[in-house]
Amino acid sequence: MTGSQGPAFSRRALIGTGLGVGAAVLTAGGSGVAHASAPASPERRAHAFLAAAMDAYPQHGPLRLAQSYTDQAGLFSTAFTYDNALAVLAALASGGADGLNRAVALGDALLYAQNHDPVYDDGRLRQAYNVGPYTFYDGSPQPDGFVRADGTANVGTQFGFTGTAVGDMAWAGIALAALARRTGRTRFLDGCVRIGEWIERVGRTDQPLGGYRFGVNGADERLPFSSTEHNTDLVCLFGRLARLTGDRVWRERRARAAAFVESMWEPSGGFFYTGTNDGVTVNTSPVPEDTQTWTHLALPSRAHSRSLDWARTELAVLDTADRRNSTVPAGQSYAGVTFSSASLLAKEDAPIADGQPRPDRDGVWFEGTAHLALALRERHAPGDEARARRLLASVERAQDKLGRDQTLGGRPVAAGSGVVSASSPLDTGFGFGYYPYRHTGATAWYLLAAARVNPLRA
Repeated sequence: MTGSQGPAFSRRALIGTGLGVGAAVLTAGGSGVAHASAPASPERRAHAFLAAAMDAYPQHGPLRLAQSYTDQAGLFSTAFTYDNALAVLAALASGGADGLNRAVALGDALLYAQNHDPVYDDGRLRQAYNVGPYTFYDGSPQPDGFVRADGTANVGTQFGFTGTAVGDMAWAGIALAALARRTGRTRFLDGCVRIGEWIERVGRTDQPLGGYRFGVNGADERLPFSSTEHNTDLVCLFGRLARLTGDRVWRERRARAAAFVESMWEPSGGFFYTGTNDGVTVNTSPVPEDTQTWTHLALPSRAHSRSLDWARTELAVLDTADRRNSTVPAGQSYAGVTFSSASLLAKEDAPIADGQPRPDRDGVWFEGTAHLALALRERHAPGDEARARRLLASVERAQDKLGRDQTLGGRPVAAGSGVVSASSPLDTGFGFGYYPYRHTGATAWYLLAAARVNPLRA
């Protein structure tokens, strides 16, 4: 599928200001044919995709972030902070000198964005940045790369990706902490501490359910809701800061985030709820996949490990060409999990959002499928390794066969490199969708699962 889905907006893109989710109109995508032969193993091909996403705009210098989606997604050169944090962790997991060099380069780019924001000097990162030139849908030229002519970081204003989510900040901090530990370079730890302090100042809440709130929108207004996923991220970030700095205050902050996560547990169903809108009442629907898997990766416990069984059974999907609205080619099938309980009930006769296609209730979310595989490997109960291998085999088959003829910065992506975010258009139930475009985040999660590297272990 090329040029027919509509912009693939990140779930973390919903707190910005500017254009709404359905405001962009997708033009016909480019079509490129890969000429170079891909490396043999699935892992090497995945790393090659991450390298291509990072090197898509060489004329704009060595300071760069990785483009999040292939061009056909309609987001041009958008680089989400979350995706780039994952790319750092995947590069470190490779264990090689090239991986370390790329991880350091991406980490330095995150630090540059932190230190060269066009408005703020308080340690924040934005949801996304532009990393290469393009012409926007309204015809306005966007000539800059990651570093604008005035030296500031090129914030993703065209799509409204200007807010700052606690979860994005936490993942960037986790990546910087990993770099600090691997390299011993103090600049990475300093940047990580600045992130942690920003979260403490802006996110901490005394609402009855406690924990940390979502972050700020593009107008710098604090948002009242709190996310189980974000607080799970903070369990890892604050734990790493406690270990790296020796400062006990981070242990107290970690305990606060962990208490919020544990308050979201539903013992009768064996799963975690998504969070709260007001700090008082728990949201009971939709129930997302990542709150089941990330909680286990960050806070493993026998009492809560049933969340993995809930995710693998209650969110299980099998996408085939004969499914309504499926874009899977004839003769292919993909098994895994979808994004949330609402994805299974999506209205298949209506578009996911304005200008976007209708959803396939059985669309596989490959990012979530990969971190479920990793969580099963971490739990290592009877049958878990076999289940994880089957899930990863589905992801590898998707890398081989889905997302053909796609490009990064106008350049063809090598055949069989990079994992698409979804097998077919799927509705997350949170106001946006995922589509079959090759994706930095999904590819990085696959690599972490394949390497058995848990990025949320403090």
